[in-house]
Amino acid sequence: MSFFSRIFSQDNPNEAMQPLYQAIVAEGRRLAWYEQGEVPDSIDGRFDMIAAIFSLVVIRLEDEREQAQNLAWLTEIFIRDMDGQIRQIGISDVVVGKHVGRMMGALGGRMGAYREALQGKEDLNEALIRNLYRGNSPGQSAVEFVATKIRLFETQLTELSSADIISGQLPVAAS
Repeated sequence: MSFFSRIFSQDNPNEAMQPLYQAIVAEGRRLAWYEQGEVPDSIDGRFDMIAAIFSLVVIRLEDEREQAQNLAWLTEIFIRDMDGQIRQIGISDVVVGKHVGRMMGALGGRMGAYREALQGKEDLNEALIRNLYRGNSPGQSAVEFVATKIRLFETQLTELSSADIISGQLPVAAS
């Protein structure tokens, strides 16, 4: 492919990450998170659950240098989806950028908290209460359910190859 063909191509290279993003969203929308885990079934709750799954996938792949571009593309898809979701609920064009910026900041904070918790530097239950439940603990059994499933998902991710993850073959943690 020539230089000009690549520059002016209509192909979107981040589309290769679409199956992974769809798998992340599918996992984040599993009913068990909302029923047994009592994650609020709201716009914010769904964002927080998808952000948790997204974070675990990024944490798994970020140590592999060859995945840097794929992670950038995955993040672009996430941003594009969040932008579309915000517009769909009626937020005006003037403030969409601010909302997306806040969401990306929230994602970064959550990713840091989950990374610390999974490394044993912070309590996972506390990180979940603060980030997934936004400080409103639904009760010990619900938090324990989510913490157990998050740990299971993270463990199963480490057992998968990067190629499997990139292709969207994620484990099913919440069932």
